[in-house]
Amino acid sequence: MTQNEEIDNKLNKREKYKARLRPYEYFKEFESIDFESLGEGDRFYLQDFGIFNTDFLEDDFAMRLRVPSGRISAEHFSYIADVVEQYDLKVVLTARGGIQLHELEADDVHEIWKKFNSYGLTTWQSFGDNIRNIVTDVYDGIGKYSEIEVHSIIQEMQSFILENSRYVGMLPRRISIGISGNTANVTSFFANDLYFALAKKDDIFGFNVYMGGKNTEVAQDANIFLKKDEVFEFFKAFVEAFYLHGSRFTRARTRLFDMIEDIGMDALTAYIQKEYKKELQSAGELKIEKAVFCNHELLKDGSYSFRYQTDFSRLNVAEMKKISKLALDNDVEIRLGIDQNIYLIGFKDDTIPIKSAKQSATILTCAGSLCPFTSWSIKDETSYIPLEKINEHAIQVGFSGCTKGCARHCHTDIGLIGLKTNNFGDTEGGARVFLGAVHTDGSSVAKTVFPMVPFVHLNDTLLLIIKFYEKSLYKDFEEFSHNILNKFSSEFLAMWFLANLSTNQILDLPVSENTNLDFSKEKKQLLKSFSEVDFLDDMEESFFESIDALSKKLWTVEGADPHYVPSISRIHYR
Repeated sequence: MTQNEEIDNKLNKREKYKARLRPYEYFKEFESIDFESLGEGDRFYLQDFGIFNTDFLEDDFAMRLRVPSGRISAEHFSYIADVVEQYDLKVVLTARGGIQLHELEADDVHEIWKKFNSYGLTTWQSFGDNIRNIVTDVYDGIGKYSEIEVHSIIQEMQSFILENSRYVGMLPRRISIGISGNTANVTSFFANDLYFALAKKDDIFGFNVYMGGKNTEVAQDANIFLKKDEVFEFFKAFVEAFYLHGSRFTRARTRLFDMIEDIGMDALTAYIQKEYKKELQSAGELKIEKAVFCNHELLKDGSYSFRYQTDFSRLNVAEMKKISKLALDNDVEIRLGIDQNIYLIGFKDDTIPIKSAKQSATILTCAGSLCPFTSWSIKDETSYIPLEKINEHAIQVGFSGCTKGCARHCHTDIGLIGLKTNNFGDTEGGARVFLGAVHTDGSSVAKTVFPMVPFVHLNDTLLLIIKFYEKSLYKDFEEFSHNILNKFSSEFLAMWFLANLSTNQILDLPVSENTNLDFSKEKKQLLKSFSEVDFLDDMEESFFESIDALSKKLWTVEGADPHYVPSISRIHYR
């Protein structure tokens, strides 16, 4: 066997398809594709052109539209609404500022795809091993925190990769890119594989480069500073370096994060430097601060923006048409946020033009039951969480339907994953709870505090955590995480919250300058504070057995879950 044959044998399944036929070549056969009889290879290739389907839901298709910078004209938004209405589709906003359509029938996929891609919209590279929709903050160039407008850079990036036959579907894995020239952003961008963050060096604003982020990891400082006019050339060098040197073997180890783990940041930077040609400069001073944004924001030019809060990313035709008409009648701009809300830019005053669908401003959700990888309609399961308190304190919540974490649950104040469980009696499921992220500046991701809380008990558990935050008097939940929650191990926090629930009190966490994550000290503190709680004596070498025993004692459901109401969409996907 030759060396090339040995390498070919080690390639993962997707790479073997690419080696046989490049996706760009496959696209030449697009007109003749029979969407009612797709093979595994077809499903793989079609993702590169924005079409998603699985073999176990072979009659149900999804299509995703790229919306660079989240900026979309009222005409385009209205046109999408017309198509959604014509074909009776479901529509959601994605966590990358795009638009995703569900429940396309096989007979209609060709026609719908052509409608969009011939009308100035694009679906290219919105799934698959590609550069995904490139994102920025909705207040790019217009908000009070904006120093550099980046929309033109994003357009240049997208034009470079969109139908470039070298890269379409041919990267080792998907790449998510964020760039912001704002000192404060609506949501964090440190979950991106590549993030250009506002920085300052030698009294010049530019960007520090961070690489290797993903839904469960923070992008790392690459110690690189770029001026605005250097970003595009660096981007091209980065794409080529990842194309040439990223791993194409074990699929689970092909993300940029894995590449950095395997070869180190210095080696990755060296690959990029080889393609970039110019000498790379060391990082400047990061310029990011925490800010809370309102439904109305005063913009630089004296006009106002309005944040329309969606039904946890869901939109219906009537809403879309109302928003389009409002934008046209008032000559305002539509922008889609990666927080899954819609922003209307350029009103003359701060009166409320329309009523939002929900109080969802700071809650990010995955596609839920519209996605084949989850059993839950996560957008409906938001009824289990304390929405009023979350809204009152602008607490950022990421609620994912599986461990893939599309709602970036590790990059929010409170992270949740909806999972099935039979550990608590007759309950349909519950949520894993994550706390402790310091996400604005990418200091830390959240950690698991509760492996599982039954849905029926989730509201009370989160309310307790929020009450601890309120008592702390910190101005936002991130400060509470940094100064209180992250002083303790996640197991201790679980025991502390459970003990408070068991005794029906809110006993302050014992924070001091000498606090550390030492098990013996944490155990001593628990025994001192909650001597009357059962199961604490089981803590010999860890808290795990006590957490399990106390949570089951508190949360076991006898009889059917009284809060569980099956939805049509849930039943459809079981």
